[in-house]
This record gives sequence, structure tokens and C-alpha cells, in this order.
Amino acid sequence: MRTLITVLLMAAAASALADSPMFTSRAAIGSLSGEQIYEHICQGCHMPGAQGAVGAGAYPKLVANKKFVSWEFVALTVLNGRSGMPPFGQPVDQAQSRTHLTDAQIADVVNYVRSHFENKYKTNVTAQQVAALPHPAAELMGPQ
Repeated sequence: MRTLITVLLMAAAASALADSPMFTSRAAIGSLSGEQIYEHICQGCHMPGAQGAVGAGAYPKLVANKKFVSWEFVALTVLNGRSGMPPFGQPVDQAQSRTHLTDAQIADVVNYVRSHFENKYKTNVTAQQVAALPHPAAELMGPQ
């Protein structure tokens, strides 16, 4: 009986983390759309409906967010992190590191959150625009 309970608890824990970026390979991340990137990475903190959460930390809601009028605000937040959120931008001086997003993927997720969750910003950000923004330095990101 004890073994069965242990197996069930381990299965439940693995299931709960199934959408975690730790369970998504670097190759799989490369093929995800902006919506799928949100589902696999962002909604773990901001919640599926982008309502945000408070608990071990405070995760702002993304719904009808007036700050999203600036695509640069959203892109820089994803690139470099903010208020405890880790950076997801690729370090400029390190091509292979933890699972980070390319400029094209950041543009995709920025476009997704700015046009969903009661956000009505329709301008499409490009990978070239994201590439022109400051990217995190590898030495500021800690061990990889």
C-alpha cells in the first residue's frame, strides 16, 4: 500500500509539472507558438486566464493591462525579467544556456499577450524589433 501511495504521489507531481519549461525540451520550445509559450512558461505564474496570483510571490494580472500599450515594456519584461521574474531572453554572449527564448519567440509571446486577455493591441512586434532591445548579459543571469 505504501508503494502504491508513493507511486501515485510521484505521478501527481509529474503531472502538475507537465507544463513546466523544465519538462519541455529546447527543441520542442522552438516549435511553439506565442500562445503555447504562454501556456508552457507564463501561465505557471500568471495563471491560465492571465488573472495573476498571490502566494509565494506576487504575479501581476495581464488582463486588460494598460502597460501593454508599450510593446517594448512587455518585450523587455520577457527578455530581462522584472520583480523576481527570471529573464527569458537569450544572453548576448552565450548561445547555449538554460531554456531561453529566441527573439522571434519573444515577439510571438508579446504579440499573443497584447492581443488576448482583454488586451486589444493589434500591432505586431517582429523579431528584428526585439533584437534591437537590450538583452540580458550572461554574467547577470547566474550559473547556466
